[in-house]
Amino acid sequence: MHSEAENKMAEPVFGPAGTPDDFPGGSTEKMPGWLASIGLSAFEYQCGRGVRVGEETARSIGRKALENDIFLSLHAPYYINLANPDAARQEKNVQYVISTVRAADAMGASRVVVHSGTLLKRARGEALKTAMAALKTILRRCDGAGFGHISLYPETMGKTGQLGTLEEVLSLCQLDERLIPCVDFGHLYARSFGAAEGPEAFLEILDTIERALGVKRAKRIHVHFSKIAYTKKGGELRHLTFDDPEYGPEFLPLASLMAARDYCPVFICESAGTQSRDALRMKEIYFAERKRSYEPFSSDCPVP
Repeated sequence: MHSEAENKMAEPVFGPAGTPDDFPGGSTEKMPGWLASIGLSAFEYQCGRGVRVGEETARSIGRKALENDIFLSLHAPYYINLANPDAARQEKNVQYVISTVRAADAMGASRVVVHSGTLLKRARGEALKTAMAALKTILRRCDGAGFGHISLYPETMGKTGQLGTLEEVLSLCQLDERLIPCVDFGHLYARSFGAAEGPEAFLEILDTIERALGVKRAKRIHVHFSKIAYTKKGGELRHLTFDDPEYGPEFLPLASLMAARDYCPVFICESAGTQSRDALRMKEIYFAERKRSYEPFSSDCPVP
């Protein structure tokens, strides 16, 4: 069972994470109409500090999104750590994800982005095993609560002390078809100290995803994109705007590769305050590259 917005989706969509600085104000229920008016088609609702949206408000946001053809996704609380070995803390993490999934269901959304977690000074392999067990529990609970139609998107992370390299996220996603990567290209750039950018690096990232999950699932990835400052010690420092001259990554090489491969992702811009304007720049760049290929979007573009 897919949301109506997902079933209608026939090409990539673009939008901001959270509320950008140029949003004219008012309740979040006004976001879908405003985004449509400026030419955007997606919105990632942020539950970063907790799932605080009530069911009535969630349903209202979902109705407005449907009316304005805005694709909705939700981001689960930032403090979730699927790699935490403490049983009590892990149960809380499971509940945080379930609460986000419940809100997504009320909104009619079918994607929930989840942070992979932090290592807590443990070996990466041990942390990964813990996160895998947590995800299995979450999927089982989702099925039991009637939320099996909602997909989870483990996110690549930007700090070196976090679980969330591309390979780790792909390992998590191999547990179940409903687990699909949220590839944050800014995070990969930051944790690689600037190495993960440009055509060759992006090509290797896309090839790695396709080898691990197949082309069909690779085309459905959820993309976070922004420029990110980093330190040589720990990786991610802070999100920036597209106008920053010092840090990357740049979107054009990625847009060119994805357009050539007929990918149909959800593109969410996470720039610092300018995420709506930068999302529009991403849309312009992507479709300019897509036009260069002179090929229509394929029939298998719609995604769960």
